[in-house]
Amino acid sequence: MNILFLTLLKIDTLEIRGIYHDLMREFSSHGHKIYIISPTERKENKPSSLSTEGNVHFLNIRTLNVQKTNIIEKGFATLSIEHLFLRGVKKYFSDVKFDLVLYSTPPITFTKVIDYVKNKDGAKSYLLLKDIFPQNAVDMKMMSKNGFIYKFFRKKEHQLYKISDQIGCMSEANRQYIYTHNPKINREKVSVNPNSIQPQPFEEISAENKAAIKKKNGLPIDKKIFIYGGNLGIPQGLDFLLETISATEKDPKMFFLVVGSGTEFDRIQKWFNQNNPQNAKLISGLPKQDYDDLMKVCDVGMIFLHKDFTIPNFPSRLLPYLEYKLPVLVAADPNTDIGTEVEKHHCGYSVLTGNIEKMKFTLDSFCNMEDEKFEKLRNNARNYLEENFLVSQSYQLIMKQFDLQNNNSL
Repeated sequence: MNILFLTLLKIDTLEIRGIYHDLMREFSSHGHKIYIISPTERKENKPSSLSTEGNVHFLNIRTLNVQKTNIIEKGFATLSIEHLFLRGVKKYFSDVKFDLVLYSTPPITFTKVIDYVKNKDGAKSYLLLKDIFPQNAVDMKMMSKNGFIYKFFRKKEHQLYKISDQIGCMSEANRQYIYTHNPKINREKVSVNPNSIQPQPFEEISAENKAAIKKKNGLPIDKKIFIYGGNLGIPQGLDFLLETISATEKDPKMFFLVVGSGTEFDRIQKWFNQNNPQNAKLISGLPKQDYDDLMKVCDVGMIFLHKDFTIPNFPSRLLPYLEYKLPVLVAADPNTDIGTEVEKHHCGYSVLTGNIEKMKFTLDSFCNMEDEKFEKLRNNARNYLEENFLVSQSYQLIMKQFDLQNNNSL
């Protein structure tokens, strides 16, 4: 099969790990020819380029800045990227007959590219629905539901759902949300197909190595370390994280490690500089290997979501926590089911964003937990990953949707 993948995440090699890297590597391992189109952002100051690794082709199209930029440039980039990707398909892949086109949200503006490939080649289309836009922007008060911009993007959202033969949602709550707010959609084409990875074999780190990594990164040896790793933006509702750090500063049992980058990083760094918390440390974004090494010495992974979300979110940062056997503490809005799922699979606990007393109680429960119970949570975390979030499972779900399981000659 010839498979086209459209994404906003720059991919120019499959030799590194990541959600989409792992998925494309899985398709490649089954003998499919993969064609990936992704951006080379303006800030990189590089032209468009085409490269190849084995049976995988990477077309990096020069675009405006999409990630970690101001909302105006991001808006223009989102609108223009459809035209740029379509031009790229026509220029570089005109002689390829595609069997399947995969694409993820954001953005919701790939419709013309998908329509062109479907009409030209009779390809099937599969949407990996990671983000429900524009409602998420409305929830974060970045957009008015009564305005022209919302109506424009809502129309784009409808078009994307309509042109998609199959839609893979992040969770059951995601699927139900799509049903409720898009009553005309064919329910049979919507399924649950969450983010997935190819996990590394887990090896316990020795006490000596753990102490060395902690010393290298300025972390305490004798405290429970709660790590938040990932995007530092408005949707994460990180004021509650800062409130949590302040409320527990005098507790000698716990320490917070915040690792990431994003639009809120400067504000959070300013807060750290002004308050100088003794129970927390802020580190800007790290290379994946360095971040993985840090997680090996942490005890609990934390997920934060803004209290005002009406859409269910299922953050991808859950997966590396589970991979390294970290029990999970979720602080989220009442519409999101990630906390419910974590508790259902007995690998962590959840609180409502803003409930500081419940947060303090839960943190204290982790710190005072008997070793045997804590170890059980750790094992459950890894089991939850291996039973639900393997990239091989995502691959099988996609292939099964189109009855392509045993028909690689399409």
